[in-house]
Amino acid sequence: MITPRPLDPAPPGGSSPRRVWYASYGSNMRLERLAVYLRGGRPAGAARSCPGCRDTTLPVRSVPVELAGRMYFATRSPVWGGGRAFYDPGAAGRVLARAHLVTAQQFADIAAQEMYREPGGELDLSGVLTTGRAVLGPGRYETLVCAGRLDGAPVLTFTAPWSMDEVPWAPPAPAYLRLLAAGLGEAGAWTGEEIAAYLAGCPGADGRP
Repeated sequence: MITPRPLDPAPPGGSSPRRVWYASYGSNMRLERLAVYLRGGRPAGAARSCPGCRDTTLPVRSVPVELAGRMYFATRSPVWGGGRAFYDPGAAGRVLARAHLVTAQQFADIAAQEMYREPGGELDLSGVLTTGRAVLGPGRYETLVCAGRLDGAPVLTFTAPWSMDEVPWAPPAPAYLRLLAAGLGEAGAWTGEEIAAYLAGCPGADGRP
């Protein structure tokens, strides 16, 4: 088993890193799924195609990490038909995730696709790198979060602007849940039993409001 990499929790500061760690806690933990965001196309079981990134290169490295906070399921995904995974960095707990080392431009293009925007623009990271959080809009994945640093590079992800207790929880579709389990298994840091217990324990997984 691989040991999850510890993060330096201090915000890295600065505004223009060349590379960043994209910390995925959802479907993009699996490299095959992330490749669709990078190269374009429609993943198996999904209802929406992705345009892809300007730079289609796969991540330089992918490592398992654990983020402070909580993952929960809420809203309804038009892609999967069930609740989506969100990250609440202010909640007590831990989030199993996989960090992919990508260029800052690739992260901007991945984030744009998650926000249902066209990739190709610039993403101002100065706010999230300085304060640890930047709200770019009211939508589902329009809030950037910096979870700290790893090997000197910022660890970034995106989530909703609300907290875990400010929205009704919703159960995820079985296919989506299986994809998350596959991504965590691919990371190589947790056993199948640990992964199953973790996902089952995330708020919304049991469908309770």
